[in-house]
Amino acid sequence: MFERVSAEESATLESLAGKVRNELAAAGLPVLAPGLDPVLAGGAEVDIDHGADAAGGVFVAWQASPRLQACAHRAFALKQLDEPVLRHSSAIGAAMMQAMAAVLASAGFSVEDARDEYRPQQLRVLAGPLSKQKPVWLLREDELALPGWQEAPGSGAD
Repeated sequence: MFERVSAEESATLESLAGKVRNELAAAGLPVLAPGLDPVLAGGAEVDIDHGADAAGGVFVAWQASPRLQACAHRAFALKQLDEPVLRHSSAIGAAMMQAMAAVLASAGFSVEDARDEYRPQQLRVLAGPLSKQKPVWLLREDELALPGWQEAPGSGAD
């Protein structure tokens, strides 16, 4: 029987997944929105397994473009295992896993290979950055004031 994590643990996983999506988007990668049909777009997919077991947690996968996926599925279904699209598709997945792992590690996340036969070429996010560590892409105070702009005399800012 499937046992879910507690509501508190589920909220922690949701928060971690949101932070992962933000960091990957900040790096310029397309990030699939939760619930978006995969036939519509490709990019980083962040998934949450709410199971209260060793297979639970936050996972990151790369979805190639729908066209490349269709070509690879067709070749596989027709047992054309020497078709270059299969090698190329696999190489893209491996490269994107390495790239996303490097981006997340640089941002302070702890990640590892999912090591799960049901999640090939996926990352498991073990932890996010320290809670006091703000993302480097957040607006800074000096960015909020326009350079060269001054309050008009008597506006209350003096």
